[in-house]
Amino acid sequence: MENNITWLDFDLVRNFMRDVFIKIGVPENDAAICADVLIESDKRGIDSHGLNRMKPIYFDRIKEGIQEAVTNFEIVKDNLATAVVDGHNGMGHVIGKRAMEMAIEKAEKFGLGMVAVRNSTHYGIAGYYATMASERNMIGITGTNARPSIAPTFGIENMLGTNPLVFGIPTDEEFPFVLDCATSVSQRGKIEVYARTGKNMPEGWVIDRKGESTTDSIQALNDLIKGTAALTPLGGIGEDGAGFKGYGYATVVEILSAALQGGNYLKMLTGIENGKKVPYRLGHFFIAINISHFTEVADFKKIAGNILRQLRSSEKMPGAERIYTAGEKEHIARLAREGKGVPVGVELQKEIIQMRDATGLSQYRFPFEK
Repeated sequence: MENNITWLDFDLVRNFMRDVFIKIGVPENDAAICADVLIESDKRGIDSHGLNRMKPIYFDRIKEGIQEAVTNFEIVKDNLATAVVDGHNGMGHVIGKRAMEMAIEKAEKFGLGMVAVRNSTHYGIAGYYATMASERNMIGITGTNARPSIAPTFGIENMLGTNPLVFGIPTDEEFPFVLDCATSVSQRGKIEVYARTGKNMPEGWVIDRKGESTTDSIQALNDLIKGTAALTPLGGIGEDGAGFKGYGYATVVEILSAALQGGNYLKMLTGIENGKKVPYRLGHFFIAINISHFTEVADFKKIAGNILRQLRSSEKMPGAERIYTAGEKEHIARLAREGKGVPVGVELQKEIIQMRDATGLSQYRFPFEK
């Protein structure tokens, strides 16, 4: 982690983000939802998707007119266990939460519920929505497409988004099993964190037009935007590390995020048309599976917990301290950050001040200000 870090209280950060959203036109209740999703990312230690993304992904896009501050959540089709929603380029967090709530309501009645969304925007950490289902003793699944970043195996052109395929599963432990990760080796958010701190990223994350790995994080971000670099799929470059698997899963998410709802896909999601910035028009899908329609919830949670405990207690690699299961590191980060809050480096501090001054929220003073 970079030097000159200041830790900001979670409530302070959440309230600040909520008030900024309100100042740029997001209705109060919706602003609270957006801030809750973002602060949840920081609480889980996923710094790439919390406060770090407030200005470039939401504040700037609303100001530029390519994202609607007021969300028009239109139900296009509603057929018992399924639905199709048009988000009309509103706030992705609001659209995502309402869509998963619909899926959960349908699963309560029918055992399964699925909602497909078109014309949405970046919805924060996908694990937030999967966890909504796990907290209701259901299995939650979600995915989203995104602006082109990943090159297909043996390709160099960024075609697919980072396209997370995410699962939230309740257990009898203190925390659910939550697998929340992109289908690329890394994702833009992590590269942004490296660029903020002036650090080179590991080899194998990004390839140039020659198909060779590049480690300059700042240059990589610029090249990704220009389309002259691409992220590698899970498994890495070529087939030796099974990169075709990540490529395949990213394609599955792309299809489910576009074909069911008649949404945009691949190069249609660049956010640029005729040289001008336009809404990204992303697609999402949300699935809720009601465990009680299959078996007793307590039995399911115990078996799931047993599986995780046995995995963690299995024989470790020499030199390894411990084995983790998905969601465990985020739980540990939450406990560690309870009394500390959100880590804010120098560049992020500047963005916070810029948003505060632009919105006239002069009541906010931060510990890093002299």
